[in-house]
Amino acid sequence: MKKVFSTGEAAAICKVSQQTIIRCFDSGRLQGFRVPGSRFRRIPRESLIKFMKDNDIPLELLESGKRKVLVVDDDPEIVELMVDVLERDGRFEVRTASSGYDAGVTTQEYRPDLIILDYMLPDVNGSVVCKTIRDNNAFEHMKIIIVSGVVDQDEISSLLEVGADAFMQKPFSIDELVGKISELLSVD
Repeated sequence: MKKVFSTGEAAAICKVSQQTIIRCFDSGRLQGFRVPGSRFRRIPRESLIKFMKDNDIPLELLESGKRKVLVVDDDPEIVELMVDVLERDGRFEVRTASSGYDAGVTTQEYRPDLIILDYMLPDVNGSVVCKTIRDNNAFEHMKIIIVSGVVDQDEISSLLEVGADAFMQKPFSIDELVGKISELLSVD
Protein backbone atom coordinates (compact mmCIF):
# COMPACT_ATOMS: atom_id res chain seq x y z
CA MET A 1 0.00 0.00 0.00
CA LYS A 2 1.39 3.38 -1.06
CA LYS A 3 2.36 5.59 1.89
CA VAL A 4 3.57 8.81 0.19
CA PHE A 5 2.16 10.49 -2.93
CA SER A 6 3.45 13.04 -5.43
CA THR A 7 1.22 16.02 -6.23
CA GLY A 8 0.37 14.38 -9.58
CA GLU A 9 -0.69 11.16 -7.89
CA ALA A 10 -2.75 13.06 -5.30
CA ALA A 11 -4.40 15.03 -8.11
CA ALA A 12 -5.31 11.82 -9.96
CA ILE A 13 -6.77 10.26 -6.80
CA CYS A 14 -8.77 13.38 -5.93
CA LYS A 15 -9.76 13.98 -9.58
CA VAL A 16 -8.56 17.59 -9.51
CA SER A 17 -5.75 19.34 -11.34
CA GLN A 18 -2.21 19.09 -10.08
CA GLN A 19 -2.19 22.89 -9.70
CA THR A 20 -5.11 22.62 -7.26
CA ILE A 21 -3.15 20.14 -5.13
CA ILE A 22 -0.05 22.36 -5.25
CA ARG A 23 -2.09 25.43 -4.18
CA CYS A 24 -3.66 23.48 -1.31
CA PHE A 25 -0.22 22.21 -0.28
CA ASP A 26 1.38 25.67 -0.46
CA SER A 27 -1.50 27.27 1.51
CA GLY A 28 -1.27 24.61 4.24
CA ARG A 29 -4.68 23.04 3.56
CA LEU A 30 -2.91 19.82 2.53
CA GLN A 31 -0.07 18.76 4.79
CA GLY A 32 3.11 17.25 3.43
CA PHE A 33 6.81 17.87 2.96
CA ARG A 34 9.29 18.88 0.29
CA VAL A 35 11.91 16.44 -0.89
CA PRO A 36 15.22 17.79 0.50
CA GLY A 37 17.25 19.58 -2.13
CA SER A 38 14.41 19.80 -4.66
CA ARG A 39 11.15 21.58 -5.36
CA PHE A 40 9.11 18.35 -5.26
CA ARG A 41 6.27 18.08 -2.76
CA ARG A 42 5.20 14.81 -1.14
CA ILE A 43 1.99 14.03 0.68
CA PRO A 44 1.81 11.27 3.33
CA ARG A 45 -1.19 8.93 3.07
CA GLU A 46 -2.69 10.13 6.38
CA SER A 47 -2.57 13.77 5.20
CA LEU A 48 -4.19 12.89 1.90
CA ILE A 49 -6.98 10.97 3.66
CA LYS A 50 -7.63 13.93 5.99
CA PHE A 51 -7.68 16.33 3.02
CA MET A 52 -10.09 14.08 1.12
CA LYS A 53 -12.44 13.79 4.12
CA ASP A 54 -12.30 17.55 4.80
CA ASN A 55 -13.26 18.22 1.16
CA ASP A 56 -15.88 15.46 0.76
CA ILE A 57 -13.76 13.58 -1.80
CA PRO A 58 -14.66 9.86 -1.90
CA LEU A 59 -11.92 7.64 -0.50
CA GLU A 60 -12.69 4.69 -2.79
CA LEU A 61 -9.84 5.38 -5.26
CA LEU A 62 -7.32 5.58 -2.47
CA GLU A 63 -8.70 2.61 -0.60
CA SER A 64 -8.76 0.15 -3.52
CA GLY A 65 -4.98 0.17 -3.56
CA LYS A 66 -5.14 -0.96 -7.18
CA ARG A 67 -3.14 0.82 -9.84
CA LYS A 68 -5.17 2.08 -12.78
CA VAL A 69 -4.22 0.84 -16.25
CA LEU A 70 -5.69 2.00 -19.57
CA VAL A 71 -5.32 -0.42 -22.49
CA VAL A 72 -5.53 1.37 -25.86
CA ASP A 73 -5.70 -1.03 -28.81
CA ASP A 74 -8.13 -1.60 -31.68
CA ASP A 75 -7.68 -5.39 -31.67
CA PRO A 76 -10.47 -6.80 -29.44
CA GLU A 77 -8.63 -10.09 -28.85
CA ILE A 78 -5.49 -8.34 -27.57
CA VAL A 79 -7.59 -6.03 -25.39
CA GLU A 80 -9.54 -8.97 -23.94
CA LEU A 81 -6.34 -10.89 -23.19
CA MET A 82 -4.66 -7.91 -21.47
CA VAL A 83 -7.76 -7.04 -19.43
CA ASP A 84 -8.21 -10.65 -18.34
CA VAL A 85 -4.58 -11.09 -17.27
CA LEU A 86 -4.32 -7.71 -15.49
CA GLU A 87 -7.62 -8.06 -13.61
CA ARG A 88 -6.82 -11.63 -12.52
CA ASP A 89 -3.45 -10.35 -11.27
CA GLY A 90 -5.41 -8.42 -8.61
CA ARG A 91 -3.13 -5.37 -8.45
CA PHE A 92 -4.72 -3.49 -11.33
CA GLU A 93 -7.99 -1.84 -12.24
CA VAL A 94 -8.35 -1.76 -16.04
CA ARG A 95 -10.23 0.33 -18.59
CA THR A 96 -9.97 0.22 -22.36
CA ALA A 97 -10.11 2.44 -25.42
CA SER A 98 -9.99 1.49 -29.11
CA SER A 99 -8.94 4.78 -30.75
CA GLY A 100 -6.77 7.79 -30.08
CA TYR A 101 -9.86 9.92 -29.50
CA ASP A 102 -11.29 7.43 -26.97
CA ALA A 103 -7.86 7.25 -25.31
CA GLY A 104 -7.86 11.04 -24.83
CA VAL A 105 -11.34 11.15 -23.34
CA THR A 106 -10.72 8.16 -21.08
CA THR A 107 -7.31 9.47 -19.94
CA GLN A 108 -8.92 12.79 -18.95
CA GLU A 109 -11.69 11.20 -16.84
CA TYR A 110 -9.98 8.01 -15.57
CA ARG A 111 -6.48 9.41 -14.95
CA PRO A 112 -4.68 6.07 -15.24
CA ASP A 113 -1.32 5.36 -13.63
CA LEU A 114 -0.18 3.58 -16.78
CA ILE A 115 -1.27 3.41 -20.42
CA ILE A 116 -0.56 0.45 -22.70
CA LEU A 117 -0.75 2.16 -26.08
CA ASP A 118 -0.85 0.46 -29.49
CA TYR A 119 1.28 2.38 -31.98
CA MET A 120 -1.10 1.88 -34.93
CA LEU A 121 -4.59 3.08 -34.02
CA PRO A 122 -7.41 3.58 -36.56
CA ASP A 123 -7.52 7.37 -36.21
CA VAL A 124 -4.00 8.41 -35.16
CA ASN A 125 -0.63 6.86 -34.35
CA GLY A 126 0.53 6.26 -30.81
CA SER A 127 3.24 8.91 -30.91
CA VAL A 128 0.59 11.64 -31.31
CA VAL A 129 -1.36 10.29 -28.33
CA CYS A 130 1.87 9.98 -26.30
CA LYS A 131 2.96 13.55 -27.12
CA THR A 132 -0.51 14.92 -26.28
CA ILE A 133 -0.41 13.22 -22.87
CA ARG A 134 3.14 14.45 -22.18
CA ASP A 135 2.17 18.03 -23.06
CA ASN A 136 -0.36 18.04 -20.17
CA ASN A 137 1.29 18.63 -16.76
CA ALA A 138 -1.67 17.00 -14.98
CA PHE A 139 -0.58 13.70 -16.55
CA GLU A 140 3.12 13.87 -15.65
CA HIS A 141 2.83 10.85 -13.32
CA MET A 142 1.41 8.57 -16.03
CA LYS A 143 3.64 5.87 -17.46
CA ILE A 144 3.26 4.88 -21.10
CA ILE A 145 4.18 1.57 -22.72
CA ILE A 146 3.94 1.60 -26.53
CA VAL A 147 3.29 -1.78 -28.14
CA SER A 148 3.61 -2.50 -31.86
CA GLY A 149 4.52 -5.12 -34.39
CA VAL A 150 5.53 -2.71 -37.16
CA VAL A 151 8.09 -0.27 -35.81
CA ASP A 152 11.77 0.11 -36.74
CA GLN A 153 14.59 1.24 -34.44
CA ASP A 154 14.38 4.93 -35.53
CA GLU A 155 10.65 4.97 -34.78
CA ILE A 156 11.23 3.34 -31.39
CA SER A 157 13.79 6.05 -30.56
CA SER A 158 11.40 8.82 -31.58
CA LEU A 159 8.61 7.27 -29.46
CA LEU A 160 10.86 7.28 -26.42
CA GLU A 161 11.81 10.92 -27.19
CA VAL A 162 8.14 12.05 -27.27
CA GLY A 163 7.60 10.53 -23.84
CA ALA A 164 7.00 6.79 -23.94
CA ASP A 165 8.52 5.10 -20.88
CA ALA A 166 8.95 1.75 -22.62
CA PHE A 167 8.43 -0.01 -25.94
CA MET A 168 7.42 -3.65 -26.43
CA GLN A 169 7.52 -5.44 -29.78
CA LYS A 170 4.45 -7.54 -30.67
CA PRO A 171 4.12 -10.41 -30.19
CA PHE A 172 5.33 -10.28 -26.60
CA SER A 173 4.98 -12.53 -23.61
CA ILE A 174 2.15 -11.48 -21.31
CA ASP A 175 4.46 -12.19 -18.34
CA GLU A 176 6.99 -9.78 -19.85
CA LEU A 177 4.26 -7.12 -20.14
CA VAL A 178 3.09 -7.59 -16.53
CA GLY A 179 6.74 -7.43 -15.43
CA LYS A 180 7.28 -4.15 -17.28
CA ILE A 181 4.06 -2.68 -15.80
CA SER A 182 5.12 -3.75 -12.30
CA GLU A 183 8.58 -2.22 -12.83
CA LEU A 184 7.26 1.12 -14.13
CA LEU A 185 4.65 1.41 -11.35
CA SER A 186 6.98 0.06 -8.64
CA VAL A 187 4.42 -2.52 -7.50
CA ASP A 188 5.34 -5.83 -5.89
